[in-house]
Amino acid sequence: MKLIKLLSVLGFFILTSCSSVYVNTDYDKKANFESYKTYAYNKSSIDKLEISDLDKKRILYALDAAMPTKGFSKSENPDVLINVFTKERERVNVYNNMGWGPGWGLGWGWGIGWGMGMGFTQTTTTPEGTLYIDIVDAKTKELVWQGIGTGYLTTNFEKKDERIAEFVSKILEKYPPIMK
Repeated sequence: MKLIKLLSVLGFFILTSCSSVYVNTDYDKKANFESYKTYAYNKSSIDKLEISDLDKKRILYALDAAMPTKGFSKSENPDVLINVFTKERERVNVYNNMGWGPGWGLGWGWGIGWGMGMGFTQTTTTPEGTLYIDIVDAKTKELVWQGIGTGYLTTNFEKKDERIAEFVSKILEKYPPIMK
């Protein structure tokens, strides 16, 4: 029974660690974030994305859903421009499992005891992506805030909307920066 509970807890931590988006941010300490109320996309950064047009739309839809929660509205004459960049790589996971357990053997006689046995190594790959969201002052054309989110990607198209929205919302949780 204890083993089942232990495996359940371990499984939970493995699943939750896979779904995490790790976020880093940076910002211009002299920027006046309170003055930014409207946004638009920098079309050239969107056009340069080396992902499918469907995934581009997913990112933009997720941004359009999240930006109003940050006090922004979309505008033809924006205060800030949003740049989006992506990277993708294969993350290699190697699991080594050396076996410990009961066994028997021949030595100075017959015996039963505990010992180390043959283990196994398992290697898996997981697609991992990084999403950069840059907020650029539209007047000065200077970068004022950058959020970077990294996590696993899904190839299941039914879950892509949810996963991309999670990336965007986790990154924008850190906007505006807490000024120190």
